Amino acid sequence: MTTRALVDGSPRFATAGAVTLRLAHADEFPGAWVGQPWVLTQVLAAWSTEGPGDLPMHPRLLGKPGVGKTTLAVAAARAIGRPVYLMQATVDTRPEDLLVMPVVSGPGTLTYVASPLVTAMLEGGVCILDEGNRMTEKAWASLAPLLDTRRYVESIVVGVKIHAHPEFRLVATMNDDASTFELPEYIHSRLQPQITLEFAGADEELAILRANLPHTDAEILQWVVRFLQVAHEGGERWSVRDGINVARFAARIGHAATTERDAALRLGVEAVLGAEGLVVASALDA
Repeated sequence: MTTRALVDGSPRFATAGAVTLRLAHADEFPGAWVGQPWVLTQVLAAWSTEGPGDLPMHPRLLGKPGVGKTTLAVAAARAIGRPVYLMQATVDTRPEDLLVMPVVSGPGTLTYVASPLVTAMLEGGVCILDEGNRMTEKAWASLAPLLDTRRYVESIVVGVKIHAHPEFRLVATMNDDASTFELPEYIHSRLQPQITLEFAGADEELAILRANLPHTDAEILQWVVRFLQVAHEGGERWSVRDGINVARFAARIGHAATTERDAALRLGVEAVLGAEGLVVASALDA
């Protein structure tokens, strides 16, 4: 495999066998992982190898939406100094979407476009397969040889096997909700270990809010943390991401309308979480 780039920002190409592939560009993500250092250690441990011939594992991150699964995966990729390629999974994801797609690039001309996953394979990057349990078994089946000792995918469209670079790493994130498929057993056994992200404690949630909202009034952030902790205790699924949105909107509506802080916070809760959020907010005054 050889890779060539033209100039910064221009298309990049690689050869796989006798086929030229146009590569995806790496993703850039703001922010950093805050809190729960143990789960970051677990991802890095799964990706590590013990010596020649040893292979990395392919962890899957499980948790409710908004607990930071993708952010954790990005932080792990940064920790090992590898470029990040995000592959968003949906119920409509097909094998060719995961691998190589033919695109008409001119009269009678096809360009073969490598997916973010295949680009990461070729370049030794990290692929984050986001919300992987939204994919069907047919899509997963195309990745089975990549996830075991073979470490390759086979593109029927192009007619070539593409082998993973030794530095290639993969992590799948999976939401713990009802709108997903069960993983096929043969994929379940290949995506190991399972690393579960729970809701953060109050101190960690406050640190996350401060990191994401450095210019927001401290009392707003502290109120949102208290709100989230009550919500967690009550079994609500709202995450720190929801809290960030509540705080952002409350701060902005307060500035725009000179609304009192408490009223702005309740407007933020209602706008982001609906009437159910106001029930939890009322518990803070009890």
